[in-house]
Amino acid sequence: KVAIKGIERELICPACKELFTHPLILPCQHNVCHKCVKEILFAFEDSFADAGSESSNQSSPRIKISSPSTDRIDRISRSGRKRNSLTPRSSLFPCPGCQRDIDLGERGINGLFRNFTLETIVERYRQAARAAIAIMCNFCKPPPQESTKSCMDCSASYCNECFKIHHPWGTLKAQHEYVGPTTNFRPKILMCPEHEMERVNMYCEICRRPVCHLCKLGGCHANHRVTTMSTAYKTLKEKLSKDIDYLISKESQVKAHITQLDLLLKETECNSERAKEAASRSFEKFSHVLEERKSAALRAIEASKNLRLEKLQTQAEEYQGLLENNGLVGYAQEVLKETDPSCFVQTAKQLHVRIQKATESLKSFRPAAETTFEDFVVDIAKQEEILGGLSFHSNGLEIPEINEKQSKMYNKALISWECPGKTDSADIYVLEYHKVNREEEATTWQEIEVCSKSKIISDLDDDSSYAFRVRGYKGSICSPWSREVVLRTPPAPVFSFLFDDKCGYNSEHLLLNAGRTSVESRAGFPLLLGSDRMQAGCYTTLDYIIGDTGIAKGKHFWAFRVEAYSYLVKVGVVSSNKIQKLFHNTHDVTSPRYEQDSGHDSGSEDAFFDSSQPFTLVTVGMKKFFIPATPAAPKDPASRILPLPSCLGICLDCDNGKLGFYNAGCMKCLHECSVDCSGVMYPAFALMGGAAVHLEEAVTAKYSEYHDDI
Repeated sequence: KVAIKGIERELICPACKELFTHPLILPCQHNVCHKCVKEILFAFEDSFADAGSESSNQSSPRIKISSPSTDRIDRISRSGRKRNSLTPRSSLFPCPGCQRDIDLGERGINGLFRNFTLETIVERYRQAARAAIAIMCNFCKPPPQESTKSCMDCSASYCNECFKIHHPWGTLKAQHEYVGPTTNFRPKILMCPEHEMERVNMYCEICRRPVCHLCKLGGCHANHRVTTMSTAYKTLKEKLSKDIDYLISKESQVKAHITQLDLLLKETECNSERAKEAASRSFEKFSHVLEERKSAALRAIEASKNLRLEKLQTQAEEYQGLLENNGLVGYAQEVLKETDPSCFVQTAKQLHVRIQKATESLKSFRPAAETTFEDFVVDIAKQEEILGGLSFHSNGLEIPEINEKQSKMYNKALISWECPGKTDSADIYVLEYHKVNREEEATTWQEIEVCSKSKIISDLDDDSSYAFRVRGYKGSICSPWSREVVLRTPPAPVFSFLFDDKCGYNSEHLLLNAGRTSVESRAGFPLLLGSDRMQAGCYTTLDYIIGDTGIAKGKHFWAFRVEAYSYLVKVGVVSSNKIQKLFHNTHDVTSPRYEQDSGHDSGSEDAFFDSSQPFTLVTVGMKKFFIPATPAAPKDPASRILPLPSCLGICLDCDNGKLGFYNAGCMKCLHECSVDCSGVMYPAFALMGGAAVHLEEAVTAKYSEYHDDI
């Protein structure tokens, strides 16, 4: 038999850390006091109401209950769902045993079984712990006598005399069940919490809980596999007995493990003391260096002070001599009393030079030394930053690396990182960032704790560069900081729009996706038929499409990707008062007149062509970006052809009439030109041949989740 005093650990509620009081069995098979369940559920729901939807996505709060509040429990009981209510409600409960959120089902607390077996064991433990404390009779007149038995039907304790009085022979009470003195009165029959008038007589093997016949007939266990209570009792008792016998047979092995654990405990204590001593030595050495630097700085300040005081004191004495009957003036006054010319001249020459110098210094007075000690201010900003990151470094914890290709700066910043070994060795990551400002030398890093390997950051300034770094933590151990990565935000707020599938959209030549974020030109059979009918002149044209939202004022930025296989794509903006010209323009763009080898002088014709366009577009295609031929552009045609970036951006400044084309990956401006913004401006695109354009997707929380999955 196991000694009752040796199982105290199993009788402690994980919430209040005290002996169980009316324990309830949770669906996860852990036990919690009835009052603790209500208190935790109240605090859990309260935390959700205060934290809002954003914090609800984080890990659930774990509550340690020290003393359950009775008024709170009453509030939950009054505000909770009534028994036998037909309105279903699912309640989440943070189990303090397994640290998981458990679904209590429709009935919530009312659907939980009371663990009478555990309650009986706790009562036996209490009796063993307080053997000297007697249970008194509930019916004796003062002073009460010590009870000798307890009636399970009456839920009361009696002395011998009171028991005979309240349980006379020949009555129904004489047939009551009585046991030794106890304070634990449990019902003889376990009733179903769902159907209060029915006793449990079956065991659900799926849910692993007792049920009644109504639960099986039409309740939530209708389709579950059940067995009789006697069969379940016999099966579970055999399994438990077998497992207990196995553990008892392995007693020597358990003792060996205990011995090994005792050695590990002592070794951990010794190693921790060594680590403390090593850390203390490191900090003492660091303190010694600081003390030396402090002493040197104080000595330098003291030496400078003495030198300055000496100079100022000398200067003060010199000026003191300029007073009447004092110093230099007094001496000069005495010299003036000399009557012998030769002696006077001999002395007065040198004296006159000194008097002149004193006169000049009096006219332009300057202290001989500075009183401020600005040159002796100790700048410890960098040292403070280094000390702020002082922690235990481990060679076993990998240094994360920020993935610049997967990171993205658009409407928000998406910063993604990974470990070289592709392992999740860190429990948590700390991401730091700051705005790169050349004017300020000292930088203040902003810190964010992240549980995943990516983070979305909002509220960054436009047209600014930010430095990012990340490190991993595993307990108190941290990795060194990753290499700093500098990313730049768009030059203006991000403008969101979709492709317009109504205004001028040619469905025969262009294909839109369902979300209207991608467009593809169909260089197929209809285009071949059209070209076959044209024996001369224009035999292929551009197909235009615009955005469904216009811009009237302000500065805006949008980005898109042009597929690498695209033959010819034009991108830019068009004014609302010129949209009709855009879609009805039948200009011959590939006729022999504009071919390089046609023999025509194309210079004047290009100028005429550019001036006749009702819109501002640049050409991309064949993995190239073509800078338009403008007076500000390079004259060499080869220098006007740039590699096509993976993502292009356009910045429209309506207030200043400027249109810029950017490499959206690094936010570098490739070309800027003037544009007439007299009307509402719309993003415009033109495609010819095989080509496709995809609008850049905005950074959202869903985007980050998808990115993490990848």
